[in-house]
Amino acid sequence: MTFNLDIYETMALVSLVFYMGKYMRTKFSILSKYCIPPSVVGGFIFALLILLLNQTNIAAINLDTTLQNIFMTAFFTSIGFTASIKILKQGGIKVITFLSLAVLLVILQNTVGVTLASLFSLSPLMGLCTASIPMVGGHGTAGSFGPILEDMGITGATTVSVASATFGLIMGSIIGGLVARNLILRYKLHTVHDENDLTPPEEVGDYNEENHNILSFKRLMTGACFLFIAMGLGSLVSKLIQASGLTFPSYIGAMLVAALIRNIYDFRKEPIVEKEIETLGGLSLSFFLTMALMGLKLWQLFDLALPLFIMLIAQVILVGLFAYIITYRVMGKNYEAAVFASAICGFGMGATPNAIANMDELTNRYGFVPTPYFVVPIVGCLFIDFVNSAIITIFINFIR
Repeated sequence: MTFNLDIYETMALVSLVFYMGKYMRTKFSILSKYCIPPSVVGGFIFALLILLLNQTNIAAINLDTTLQNIFMTAFFTSIGFTASIKILKQGGIKVITFLSLAVLLVILQNTVGVTLASLFSLSPLMGLCTASIPMVGGHGTAGSFGPILEDMGITGATTVSVASATFGLIMGSIIGGLVARNLILRYKLHTVHDENDLTPPEEVGDYNEENHNILSFKRLMTGACFLFIAMGLGSLVSKLIQASGLTFPSYIGAMLVAALIRNIYDFRKEPIVEKEIETLGGLSLSFFLTMALMGLKLWQLFDLALPLFIMLIAQVILVGLFAYIITYRVMGKNYEAAVFASAICGFGMGATPNAIANMDELTNRYGFVPTPYFVVPIVGCLFIDFVNSAIITIFINFIR
């Protein structure tokens, strides 16, 4: 049997799958512990169902994914609106230093991924599917670059990228505490034990998925208009860029236009509806990720099981050594640097919430230090997705 769903039926199913993911997170605390989004949980369960139906030849379900690219572009456009040069300067040298470390990690991850893929006689582009696309980029970047690589002939790129992103979320949370605690014990670092300092101040922010409720129609409408204007102008920019013959993700133009608009507003010292744009971007990401996960062809992983496992373990070792040797030394060789090392493990193999969770676990035991809680969200939420997409694009055009 074949079920062909139209766009309305598809979105109804996507919504149900998303809330199934939220329900499963309430039943299995390990999913929340490792910051695995409801979109990923629900979408992956649906993908497993499709795998079962496919392998038994019982039925096929075809979704109308017309809105998937729109949601993807809307999300990355919202990321473009966070690329504020003014905030980067205000963050000081620590922000610039941590961002530089993140850029170096992205380059190393892609180099390792491409090299190992070549050793396994796979396309170097497949190596990117286990590198910074899923690791630093997470599920959002995995779901966006996967189809691009598939269009270039890399079968299973989306499935590998998303599976790698899930693996990264879990391993990033596991190794963060191990690396930091080992640094503290080995170097006998002086830590903070004052119980009054254990809780981060309010301005650090709440990274729970339900931390903001935006109810103003006027501000939401303004934010939506900003997004669509940037997406429209960005489409023209993307066409000009693609005319050069280079391969760029379709949303790159929208990100550039959004960043330009944001910095013009900063220069004129006018506020922009940042939280509303962030909220709309988060909504778009949830729908996009759910649809991307629902469309996974998990049977494509069978032949790649061993090479994929080895390439992912190599990324774990890389991030662990990078945090232990480089991050710790560059960020100051003290307790604060150990907290940064724990953060970059989550940051480099999952997402900013993972980095925050790693820091929380460490500082709840050894004492709170404020600087990492200021620096990591700025780099993770405002800059790294923008920079990572650019570096990935350079690698794609260099090795294809």
